[in-house]
Formats: sequence, C-alpha cells, structure tokens
Amino acid sequence: MKTALIQTHLIWENPEANRSLFEDKINSISDTIDLIVLPEMFTSGFTMNPSTVAETMEGKTISWLREMAKSKNCAITGSLVIQENNNFHNRMVFVFPTGEVQHYDKRHLFTLAGEEKVYTAGTEKLIVEYKGWRICPLVCYDLRFPVFSRNTENYDLLIYVASWPQPRINAWDILLKARAVENLSYTIGVNRVGTDQNNLEYNGHSQVVDELGNYVLSPQENDEIFIVELDKNKMLETRNRLNFLNDKDNFQLI
Repeated sequence: MKTALIQTHLIWENPEANRSLFEDKINSISDTIDLIVLPEMFTSGFTMNPSTVAETMEGKTISWLREMAKSKNCAITGSLVIQENNNFHNRMVFVFPTGEVQHYDKRHLFTLAGEEKVYTAGTEKLIVEYKGWRICPLVCYDLRFPVFSRNTENYDLLIYVASWPQPRINAWDILLKARAVENLSYTIGVNRVGTDQNNLEYNGHSQVVDELGNYVLSPQENDEIFIVELDKNKMLETRNRLNFLNDKDNFQLI
C-alpha cells in the first residue's frame, strides 16, 4: 500500500486556511497513492477552544475530505474537532475513495493541557478494512497507553496522528517503535511542525516503523510530503514465522 504522510505547519484555529494548505499539498502528489495521512487537529492546531473551530459530520471539512478522496481515488485520514450531541470530540476520520466515512474519537485525552475539560473521550476502538488491510487509527496521547492499542484484532497497520511537541519528541520516537514491535505491525506516526499560538514548538519526526522495529521512513523534520510503500506479505511472513502474538495476555477493556 503506497502511503503519503503530510508533515506541515498548521494555521492556528483557521479551518478554511488549513483546508487550502492541505488541498495544495494533496494536489501536488503526482504518484498514485492508496492512503494520505494528515496530522492531529489538522484544521486548527491543538486547540482547547473547540467552539471556535468545531464542525459537524455534515460540515465543510468532511465534505472537502470526501471530494479530495474521490478526486485522488485514495483514502484520507486525520483528526479534527467535531461537535456532536452537545459534546466536542477530537475525532479521527477515515475517508474512503467512495466518500464513506468511519471515525474514531480519541480515548486518552491529554490532561496536561486540560483536553479532558473541553473534549469528550471516545470509548470504542476502530478497525478499518481497506484494500485488504486492517488498520487501527489512534491519536497522539493514545501512544502512551499500550493496552488500548494491543493487537487483539489482528490488524496490519497502526496509525498515530499527533501534535507532539519538540521537548518530548524522544518519547514519540521510542513509543512508536515499541508499539510496532509489541504488536508485530507496521506503525505510522504523523506529527506537525512549526510553532503554535501557545509558543509550543513541533519538529515533526513523522516516521514509519515495520513489525521488527526497523525504519521504513526514519524520523523527518522538514515541512514535506513523504511517500512510502508498505508490504503486507512481508509483515505477515514475519508474524507467521515468529508467532509472538499467539502468546499475548488475554484481557478485557472496561
């Protein structure tokens, strides 16, 4: 599966400007792509002011994502602020080339920034079926909690979208490798770059790690689009040969 990771700066709390930014970048991709991955809260930056940027699932950004997915004939995923039933969610959407949309609401809200005070946590894990791949989409702080991401569903690809600041980037690098190795799965991490309104600096380190912890794409710091090709058969051969997942502990999330 050929995948494009878009690592870029974000325009603070300006969905229209960010849609324009990403539209230009998506349209610049000349390769035939299966999946495009955008950062966390790609329409606004990591804001604790959801009422200023929130949209609905019938809003402009979801409509725009559908149009872009259809025009590029590929899936697109990333998170944005969604208001639903009087609650705000940090919602990761997966938009198929057909226009179908599936979503995952971030389960682990970042208490250090007070995210839990203004957003409602999700409760359900999502496994997306796409082009013969089973994909598990997660968001930023979820990366620190391995129980929730444990590969009990036999997924093939784990995706984290993030706004992970530079002072803690070493943890991002370590944890992405750990999640890949312990789950015997390809793992993609897409982070942003630049400085936000709170003077937090982001240096990207978007990357792709294979099931053995080897870099398919090593951590990158540029404002750039990175294209990688993932080989499911290679990953499954490793998984079948090593069989580590057969020895996993059984547990139930409550």
